[in-house]
Amino acid sequence: MKKKIHFKLSTTQTIMLSFLVAILIGSVLLALPISSANGKAVSYLDALFTATTSICVTGLVTLPTVSTWSLFGQVVILFLIQIGGLGIITIMSGLLISLHRKIGMKDRMLIQDAFNLNTLSGIVKFIKKVLIGTFVVEGVGAILYMTVFVPEYGVKGIWISIFNSISAFCNAGIDIISEDSLCDYALHPMINSVTSVLIILGGIGYIVWWDVIRVLKDIRYKKLKCFSNLTLHSKIALSATGVLIVVGAVAFFIFEYNNPLTIKDYSLFEKIQASLFQSVTTRTAGFATIPQQNLTNESAIVALLLMFIGGSPVGTAGGIKTVTIVVLIFAAFGTIKNKEDVVLFQRTIPKQAVSKAVAVVCVSFMIMFLSTLLLSAVTNASALDVAYETVSATATVGLTRNLTPILNLWGKLIIIVTMYLGRVGPISLLIAFNVAKENKNIIKEPVENISIG
Repeated sequence: MKKKIHFKLSTTQTIMLSFLVAILIGSVLLALPISSANGKAVSYLDALFTATTSICVTGLVTLPTVSTWSLFGQVVILFLIQIGGLGIITIMSGLLISLHRKIGMKDRMLIQDAFNLNTLSGIVKFIKKVLIGTFVVEGVGAILYMTVFVPEYGVKGIWISIFNSISAFCNAGIDIISEDSLCDYALHPMINSVTSVLIILGGIGYIVWWDVIRVLKDIRYKKLKCFSNLTLHSKIALSATGVLIVVGAVAFFIFEYNNPLTIKDYSLFEKIQASLFQSVTTRTAGFATIPQQNLTNESAIVALLLMFIGGSPVGTAGGIKTVTIVVLIFAAFGTIKNKEDVVLFQRTIPKQAVSKAVAVVCVSFMIMFLSTLLLSAVTNASALDVAYETVSATATVGLTRNLTPILNLWGKLIIIVTMYLGRVGPISLLIAFNVAKENKNIIKEPVENISIG
């Protein structure tokens, strides 16, 4: 009698497969004639590219969103962005909760792995808070956008405001305003500030939200110090975010100050505003108020670094994450000083966390390097433009130096795969570590010293 073969997906495989299924469904919907603004179906490859960039909240587009897609197509794209930003597991869990269905142990483990949480405790409450917090922030963002877009576009401005708010919060960088992203609003304080705040709130991470709210409540009733009572994770995420935004803005301000193609003719306040937005958006948001191909080489290199780092864990941003890079930097300096432990804010970082940080950086760098090599082989673009494209895809940023629209067949396929791997690769690797730690080998191999450096 033949034995039946049962295939059981791990949490890692389930999460990766869910993104793939969502991309395929989205691509089919976008390939329909009803999704096109002119009633003629776009090529399936462009539909697949658009579905991938939406689910992976990247923002690289081969076709201009504002003129290519009908209202139906834009709605599909927005749903894909929202699903990609929150995570498919989160959306499904939210639906189960709204239907008063019980969240089983398998679903809880999926949520834990999807958000890289350290415990299963309070999972349902966490999902509720994530969904409510997301919709509140996106709603407020949309209302603030309406103060600008409704007077300018009329009733259509409501839809533009909703679309832009969700896209900004999810760090997608896709808009339906113009083919030049937000360049027409480069000097508009309201658009700049609302977009920047949405990007930062989405990228800072949900657990930082709840931690800050907890501390603010404690201060109100117990009059305690704010920063010192935050968790170590929040301290690192907030500090790194602030430093990267300021350092990035200063760098862009200096390198673009006399660039006639960007901010040379701006007033001092306008230069600061443009530099600050450029620093914020390179942290995986993808909106542009400055044409990226007009940046100086120095600014482009700074942008590459900021894009690769990205936002913070358990948020909507991509990249290797702020906490990851901070842990690695302090681990490196600790090794130089012959210290065994990595210490931050008077707390010791677990060695396993350092190992995970190394793994995330390594896999992200490998994806980026291989993608850059392959894209260079199939395109005649400069090395800087290719690197900008692949880092943007790997870190799910969405900024481009005008290379995306002219990609050939192989170039599009390479970027599609890169965006997908950039969205799920590091996460899947972390989950693999979580699984591995429960299956430690009892028998260890002999230890032998090697030379490093």
